[in-house]
Amino acid sequence: MKYLITGGGTGGHIYPALAIANEIKKRHKNAEILYVGTEKGLEKELVPKEGFAFKTIRVKGMPRKINKEAFIAIKELLCGINDAKKIIRDFKPNIVIGTGGYVCGPVVYMASKREIPTLIHEQNAFPGVTNKILSRYVNKVAVTFDESKKYFKYPDRVTNTGNPIRSEILKINKEEAYKALNINKSLPFILSFGGSGGQRKLNEAMYYMIKEEFINKDIQIIHVTGKRFYDDFMKRLSKEGISLNNNIRVLPYFYDIPKGINLADLVITSSGAITLAEISAVGVPSILIPKSYTAENHQEYNARAFEEKGASIVMLENDLSGKELSHIINEVLQDKNRLSDMAANSKRLGKIDAAERIVNLIDELTGK
Repeated sequence: MKYLITGGGTGGHIYPALAIANEIKKRHKNAEILYVGTEKGLEKELVPKEGFAFKTIRVKGMPRKINKEAFIAIKELLCGINDAKKIIRDFKPNIVIGTGGYVCGPVVYMASKREIPTLIHEQNAFPGVTNKILSRYVNKVAVTFDESKKYFKYPDRVTNTGNPIRSEILKINKEEAYKALNINKSLPFILSFGGSGGQRKLNEAMYYMIKEEFINKDIQIIHVTGKRFYDDFMKRLSKEGISLNNNIRVLPYFYDIPKGINLADLVITSSGAITLAEISAVGVPSILIPKSYTAENHQEYNARAFEEKGASIVMLENDLSGKELSHIINEVLQDKNRLSDMAANSKRLGKIDAAERIVNLIDELTGK
């Protein structure tokens, strides 16, 4: 059986695709898997490392205004359609699976036109433009949030499977993790990070908190600035003569996020789909600060879905201040019942078997 998987641009599209590919490989030992991405996307680096065959097509994102860039994008799209035709003709897939990003458009569309079974996965509460268009042509749509169903023309094709997560999130030995991260289990522990690249507004708020509120408190904090913000953050602390105590650590990047999420009493983060899938799989309360510049403002839709279920508190970047964030953190940590309710609500939102659910749909379409 031949499986063609496509999705790219950001980790939010690529990591679910890789999780699906690995579940297919685990379930069907003789499966042939081909991943289609773009030359410039992050997928070109990540996919070969996972050991999957990789091919590229030419395609660009379409700007929102009609200008010179739009004509270039249209030209690239036509090239991408031709590339997709050739790849599909040569590989002869039994099914095509898309996980979002504009690279999916030509590949999934051409597969549907050739009457090859197709499935797309949407990670966000507000679907991306490409997936909204493709949903009219595909056989199945897998989603992460029930809230996204209303944006698709054919709701009967939509199934909530959840968003696939890294398997190591669920395999953490907590006792070993406390030792590895040097976390005191008897004191509250906050993990703060603004996605893999960091978040300027969150950094500003956390700087205020470290300086004014928590420097001498019995609260443990690991704050991840993102590599591009780290030097400036530390220079500001040094300039103002602030030296961090053992209870507060500031890092440019945190390789032990799975351990941190499992130990945290509270996570403060932006609301990317992968992060939300991971914190809900473990069942962690959160303060969510959606990035205001994401496509279609999808992070706020994601965050509101968690807030409505009682799993999170949402603060918009425009309203964020260190003083207000500090107030909310103190309020939540002091209310053990509320913290416990948020944790339980978060856990209810988690789907730890999302990859399996998606491959079940794939098997239905292929008759496996």
